[in-house]
Amino acid sequence: MRAVAGMILMLVATAAGAQDGKYVKDVAHSEINFVAESRLLDAHGFFEKWDADITFDPAAWEKSEVKLVIDAKSINTRVTARDNHLRSKDFFYADSFPQITFASTIVNKMSDTKVNITGDLTIRGVTRQMTIPGTLVFWDEKTRTGRMKGQFTLVRTDFGVSFNSTMNPIADEIPVTFNITFKPKTT
Repeated sequence: MRAVAGMILMLVATAAGAQDGKYVKDVAHSEINFVAESRLLDAHGFFEKWDADITFDPAAWEKSEVKLVIDAKSINTRVTARDNHLRSKDFFYADSFPQITFASTIVNKMSDTKVNITGDLTIRGVTRQMTIPGTLVFWDEKTRTGRMKGQFTLVRTDFGVSFNSTMNPIADEIPVTFNITFKPKTT
């Protein structure tokens, strides 16, 4: 659920090493997934609608930027009743807070293939700073496309998502994974 944070990972794509320019996700080859663990069942899910704007300068990583916007109503665990509950006030409160956002503040190149992206993640109107690690899986200089992947853990109660059940307690820590293929932004 807090996979929303997962969206943040998109920002990791910023580190992919594109040449001075702006990039967007390749819709067909990008995903943000999460697992909400509970006593009875682990709920696997993803967000169907999200966008990422990435600016990257390989000569000045510190000038890179990542902006991610996720449609909170697009959460999908393949169980309609659960998805509707996740959109409710108990979880994402999507009617009042329709977007989950991430905006980078610092991008640190750790190695030729590793990056840490620090930024502000906002869920349900609550903003917290997060650092998300990513790995550059490939970079094609000719087409200026690449793929970043990574994983991180989101603490849902940090964002006011505290609903729980005594019969089926939900873990506070939500693992998020992402695979983002990015390409040059066209006008």
